[in-house]
Amino acid sequence: MTTPVQPQTQGWRARARRWVVAVIPLSLFGAPLAVGLAGLSGVGHRWIDILAQFTAPALVATALLASGFLILRRRRWALAASVVLALLLVAVWPQWFPARGTAEAGAPLVRLYSANLWARNTDVDAITASIRAADADIVVLIELGGVASKLDKLLATYPHWVATGRMDRPTGPVRSVIASRYPLVAIRDRPDGLHVVGATVRSPLGPLNVMGVHLTRPWPFQEQWGQIEQATALAAIREDLTGPVVVVGDFNSVSSARIGRQVQRDTGLIPAPGFPGTWPSALPSAAAVTIDQVYRSPDLAVISRKLGRPNGSDHRPVVTEITRAAD
Repeated sequence: MTTPVQPQTQGWRARARRWVVAVIPLSLFGAPLAVGLAGLSGVGHRWIDILAQFTAPALVATALLASGFLILRRRRWALAASVVLALLLVAVWPQWFPARGTAEAGAPLVRLYSANLWARNTDVDAITASIRAADADIVVLIELGGVASKLDKLLATYPHWVATGRMDRPTGPVRSVIASRYPLVAIRDRPDGLHVVGATVRSPLGPLNVMGVHLTRPWPFQEQWGQIEQATALAAIREDLTGPVVVVGDFNSVSSARIGRQVQRDTGLIPAPGFPGTWPSALPSAAAVTIDQVYRSPDLAVISRKLGRPNGSDHRPVVTEITRAAD
């Protein structure tokens, strides 16, 4: 004979199941929702800023979550995920799809290859193949470690280049380089803590100021004011330049977060589109974070921006085509 289950026990179990069913989606949506709200808030507090860096991976994860709920026929959960997904799309839109500018009809194009090579990357063949595949007019390399001694091979087709002095880091000494098919003149460095290499290139567009920068990592990995002070230093260098300007490099920040907003506000530069992402290269590019940025002055327009061939780094290289902007 089966022992009957008491109604009280049945009621307790039913309530527990309902509670679990309610908590599961909340726990799954909580993190991407927080990231989306941080990205939309415009708040520069360091904790909020850290969350705002990850709108792209949060969007991709939420899209997968919504798809999974639809497959499982959990329509309410799928709808909730879609709401969070829409919020994240609004948050990520400014970094993925900023204004490109309107190109001047018939103006020549200049192609730039920019990459954080990673100090411990010793794959000279992969780096060389990546640079050659891009077929760029100007190459900007930052965080060259041991491969800095192989510049003659890496930049064999670029007769003009300037490089920074050696900078010692925990991962080893690094340098930054700008190489060009066209003659160039180095932009004098400033002793203000920003690791930067700069040159004025005699390009088909006329004199073109090109800078490669590498900002420090954000708090809590480094001091909380480090990036802010370096972005201020970049703005000071920008003030000394006349004519078109392109700044590329590893900003350790997406263009829509605190440092990206500061760069745009203080320099008047405009970010290039940031989709797909650049770091870490182990992730699918759609889910990666675009911390390797390209900024342009308003007198330039972006024709295209894409990822280059892998070069052995934990960052993906970026290949950008620019031209003169129409008046």
